[in-house]
Amino acid sequence: MCVEGDGCEIEGCSSSDEVRTLSGSMSSALKSSPDLHPCKPGHKFRAALLRCRSPTAAAGILSFGNVLNYMDRYTVAGVLLDIQRHYEVSDSGIGLLQTVFICSFMVAAPIFGYLGDRFNRKVILSCGIFFWSIVTLSSSFIGKEYYWLFVLSRGLVGIGESSYSSISPTIIGDLFTNNSRTMMLSVFYLAIPLGSGLGYILGSSAKVAAGDWHWALRVSPVLGITAGTLILIFVPEPKRGVADQMGRIRTRTSWLCDMKALAKNRSYVFSSLASSAVSFATGAFGMWIPLYLARAQVVQKTGEDCTKEICSSKDSLIFGAITCVTGLLGVVIGAATTRLCRQKTERADPLVCAVSMLGSAIFICLIFVVAKKSIVGAYVCIFIGETLLFLNWAITADILMFVVIPTRRATAVAFQSFTSHLLGDAGSPYLIGLISDALQQSYATSALWRFLSLGYALMLCPFIIVLGGMFFLATALFFLDDREKAEKQLSQMTRPPSTVKA
Repeated sequence: MCVEGDGCEIEGCSSSDEVRTLSGSMSSALKSSPDLHPCKPGHKFRAALLRCRSPTAAAGILSFGNVLNYMDRYTVAGVLLDIQRHYEVSDSGIGLLQTVFICSFMVAAPIFGYLGDRFNRKVILSCGIFFWSIVTLSSSFIGKEYYWLFVLSRGLVGIGESSYSSISPTIIGDLFTNNSRTMMLSVFYLAIPLGSGLGYILGSSAKVAAGDWHWALRVSPVLGITAGTLILIFVPEPKRGVADQMGRIRTRTSWLCDMKALAKNRSYVFSSLASSAVSFATGAFGMWIPLYLARAQVVQKTGEDCTKEICSSKDSLIFGAITCVTGLLGVVIGAATTRLCRQKTERADPLVCAVSMLGSAIFICLIFVVAKKSIVGAYVCIFIGETLLFLNWAITADILMFVVIPTRRATAVAFQSFTSHLLGDAGSPYLIGLISDALQQSYATSALWRFLSLGYALMLCPFIIVLGGMFFLATALFFLDDREKAEKQLSQMTRPPSTVKA
């Protein structure tokens, strides 16, 4: 006889089978009780639903949501030429789209971090996905005379997406631990380059298929609503810290105490500054590299300026595909390398990040050297540079999980997101566009000078990446001390669960 948690009997079980309840197992010698009754169809469906809510399935759904999160973000970049031509704005004006998005994203992140440490996380995630999906769909109907409204809509989308990025990693952190957590976070953060690349591909493909770039903004909202529904149904709400210890957390610190502790956590501070450097580079590259390569082909006489209703999408498609592949390689290589290096040194996580950042800066610098002569050579440098840059995404998240106690992880993720966007991609797209415009105004405008001015502006990125590598090296100095402090504090905050004898 097999028993469900609500006390009903499942058909097809013999009387010699073990009796199981939600709290554990009972003796197989127990006899059938007259209080037991066959399970109703609704009970069976509920039981099947509970079995589907496994940690692995939850991590998969959250990763799918993260893919959509970044896919929606970079769909606009996939049709950037069309948007610039439609609204008739300059380089700095078009760069404002990403800047407004990121500014609203980072302002909302601390708020969602506070909520994520205190309230039901999956409800907040689902509401955020529903919100940005509806706003994105609505923005596709904004007329060309209302560019300010289109910019505002991107800001609202940033608020919705901020809830997801701030909270979802903490659920995975509470479902897994040690190497399994590293692997699941690697899968989750693989969604960043994969979703970004698919955003370029989706935007370009939808535009070509429909003959109108507005349709690029009408596909991801449908998928987003689907992801939000799946999260509500299948993703559990684990107790905070349940994967890190066997006891229960007795005390909860105040928000002010959390912020003071994070400010004193040197590994957290330096890794957040390093993340800012990564965000600066990826934000600028994601917005400007396709346009830069399109201008390079005009200089090489292998392409022409966009004068048609629908601009060429070839560069966005290629860059999107490269981003997907390099993201996969970067995250997989990063996780494998870190696991291997942990056998040699306990400081492996920040050291792997530092080496990958410094190597990435070299190849990204080479992009602007070879692009004038060879587009293929530029794509090769982009491929290697992005692979090395993407190595550190999942590892950075794992560093945070090691040095921050579970009850303040959502706050830590949120403020790391806030600082990385504030110092990174909140201003980098607009800053690059502003420098490019200023250089173009200094000399007579030509196809060659428009190409060179944007390249000179983008040369700022490799220097910022080197600075990020230095911050990761600083993280390595304090990593072991901060990890030990977090483990000691967690042991002081917990007690072993009470044991009840039958």
